[in-house]
Amino acid sequence: MALRDLVIAPDPRLKMVCPPVVRVDKSVRQLMEDMMETMYHHMGAGLAAPQIGAITRVVVMDVSPNEDERDTSFPLMMANPEILFYSPDTDTYAEGCLSILEVRPKVCRPKSVKMRYLDENNQLQELEASGYLAKCIQHEIDHINGILAYDYQSDLKRSMTLRKLKKLQRLELES
Repeated sequence: MALRDLVIAPDPRLKMVCPPVVRVDKSVRQLMEDMMETMYHHMGAGLAAPQIGAITRVVVMDVSPNEDERDTSFPLMMANPEILFYSPDTDTYAEGCLSILEVRPKVCRPKSVKMRYLDENNQLQELEASGYLAKCIQHEIDHINGILAYDYQSDLKRSMTLRKLKKLQRLELES
């Protein structure tokens, strides 16, 4: 495993629609493992491949409460995740994101989803999720489709968010 650098908005790689994975092989599993290490290092709940500069449809996540209570179904390592069903009921969350630093835009999303994906063993899986897991799934799939949480904001709020992100980047570069 290797810790990778995070790509920070407004980097244009985060706006790219990623091509699908042909097959989950050794190199894709290595990418997944690197992504897990990077996500845990930065204390994230999920990470999409574009967030480390890999333009491919790979997503990882672990929303288990902590290491002592880790659910055996986590972590999730997914290639080509796609949502098959969205519930009509919605919730609004202030979403954090490793690629948009200190900004937490409010996003309205369906409360539950049904999805399918290829796991780290190239096996097709289906998953029904609700609550925080459903939000994370939708957030990470947005990433591989070139959509960031601030894209759900009004034009005015989005431009303010982008200005703030550029300012934070400048300050980070100067330090």
